[in-house]
Amino acid sequence: MRSREHRSLDGGLAVGRRAVRRTLAATAVASLAAVLAACGGSSGGSSADSTPSAATSAVATLPAALAGKTLTAAADASYAPNEFFDTDGKTVIGMDADLIKALGTALGTKVDVKNVGFDDIIPALDAGKYNIGISSFTDTKEREAKVDFVTYFSAGTSFFTSADKPASVKTLDDLCGLTVAVEKGTTQADDATAQDGTCKTAGKPGVTVSQFPDQNGANLALTSGRAQVSMADSPVADYQVKLSDGKLKLVGTPYGTAPYGIAVPKNSGLAQPLLTALKALIADGTYKQILTKWGVEDGAITSPQINGATS
Repeated sequence: MRSREHRSLDGGLAVGRRAVRRTLAATAVASLAAVLAACGGSSGGSSADSTPSAATSAVATLPAALAGKTLTAAADASYAPNEFFDTDGKTVIGMDADLIKALGTALGTKVDVKNVGFDDIIPALDAGKYNIGISSFTDTKEREAKVDFVTYFSAGTSFFTSADKPASVKTLDDLCGLTVAVEKGTTQADDATAQDGTCKTAGKPGVTVSQFPDQNGANLALTSGRAQVSMADSPVADYQVKLSDGKLKLVGTPYGTAPYGIAVPKNSGLAQPLLTALKALIADGTYKQILTKWGVEDGAITSPQINGATS
């Protein structure tokens, strides 16, 4: 297998083990079995007989203005293993990149994944700069007011800290008096900021919330000692700790399990085609294979939906 490289905790590059195929078959007549090959294998229980009809059903619901055209998807490439840069420093790879390209194949179109700052993606969708946003977005009622979501994954939030000087953090209540490094615009940033108020109301020291444009900046703050703890989606926190050579450790208990959603402009007509295509990928095993490839299969869901936020 070819080696790949991923962003390490300090924003540098580290060698990984699994091969990455950078492109997926993109012709409308290709079956989803081509996606399996593009993702590194042909196992997973896909059915050649059922694939064409599933793909045809998804294509049939695609808005006419987009049929056969390359769709653009925005992702913040600082959140490994979900979305990050390949060795060339330009190509966005990861679970989200593989999944959206597989969905594009099911829709009979190509998907071009662009690196965009996390906090800029939803405004850019609203402005018509991109067709899709796929960047580990938690589907929330607040975000649903601006975009439509198709749920595709489930994740909570985990705490991680320095291994040699670990912060004693089990829950959000333990953040009082600490400096927390988070990515701007995330639910973790919202949670840490809310906890600051909770701590002060209880007469305790507040939380110093250091927000960064991307997760790499938050990681660097932690490893350089400028923060005592960081918070990230559970699969991302797990990945960072595994790559740290024992420098970091998970602490506390994950909380707030919620669905990830693929974001599309409000009332764009893209949500239903993506939902149909995703159901086909789940049914034939392609979806599970992609998640397994990136080690995040624990977050797999079986019943995706449009706008599935509960809060």
